[in-house]
Amino acid sequence: MSENTATTVTETRRASPETKKRHRIALLDALRGSALVAMAIYHFVWDLEFFGYVAAGTAATGGWRLFARLIASSFLFLAGYSLVLGQRPNFRPRAFARRFVKIAGAALLISVATWFAIPNSFIFFGILHSIAAASLVGLLFLPLPAIVSFVAAAAAFAAPLYLRSAIFDVPLLWWVGLSETIPRSNDYVPLLPWLAPFLIGIGTAKLLHPLLVNRGTSTKREESNLWIRPLAFGGRHSLAIYLAHQPLLIGLVYLVAQIAPAAAPDPEQAYRANCVAACNRADPTAPCEAFCGCTLDRLKEQSLFQDLNMGKIDVNTDERIARIARQCTMDVQSGD
Repeated sequence: MSENTATTVTETRRASPETKKRHRIALLDALRGSALVAMAIYHFVWDLEFFGYVAAGTAATGGWRLFARLIASSFLFLAGYSLVLGQRPNFRPRAFARRFVKIAGAALLISVATWFAIPNSFIFFGILHSIAAASLVGLLFLPLPAIVSFVAAAAAFAAPLYLRSAIFDVPLLWWVGLSETIPRSNDYVPLLPWLAPFLIGIGTAKLLHPLLVNRGTSTKREESNLWIRPLAFGGRHSLAIYLAHQPLLIGLVYLVAQIAPAAAPDPEQAYRANCVAACNRADPTAPCEAFCGCTLDRLKEQSLFQDLNMGKIDVNTDERIARIARQCTMDVQSGD
């Protein structure tokens, strides 16, 4: 055996513990793949709503709204989890930079694409933007004890409840999540409170890191499970699937709509659903059903509903609409 070969073997043996630490964990990839499946289901419902096959506001209210929040939380939790597994015990700046550039670049691509497709509600700070920003913040917590991450997560979750201010009501600060007016976007995942699940992922991974490293050396058995294998494959290619799945889904629904278009929705039901969805986005604690029912009644009383439904009234500038909204707000608050 030559000297070069011996050196290679020795170096391989020395590198093997580190290689094991960096081995992908099939179960973790499968969990990420499961989150992708859930996300695709939610986006498919959104697409059906967009083309009129389900009632307006379906994806933004009730159980579907909760479902969307659980999906976003799971992605952020797993991103925090993965940051610890990839960057501890030794920080790898090149690997981190490569990952950050991919995620930030994909986030920018989504912003540009949605700006042209849906300029009035384009995605300026969605789930990928939030993961990229949280990854930078997460670097500060890598060397700290797990309890610090959990305490910071609780603070991040509570921050919007106590720290909202008109100071943040400018586009350059919307990403923080503390504005009094919720900006309009099809995917708004600001740093606060969404940093919380990311930090919980960091803290959890620190507590379970030794166990995860040991399991990472036996992924062949996990990958042999039929239910894990396809999910793990999706998890390993999560960014590409994230970017591709929605254009494919919406294209599929569009083709179906050309053959069998959805029936025209009842205008009053559509108004209620859209009003409740917008109201919930602006203030999740508001009595939106009562408020929207009040505004609908007053619009019909003043013969404004038909013109509003036909797009002849600008809700943002028409004083009659603003007056109805103020009156209904007072009526709902007073219990009338």
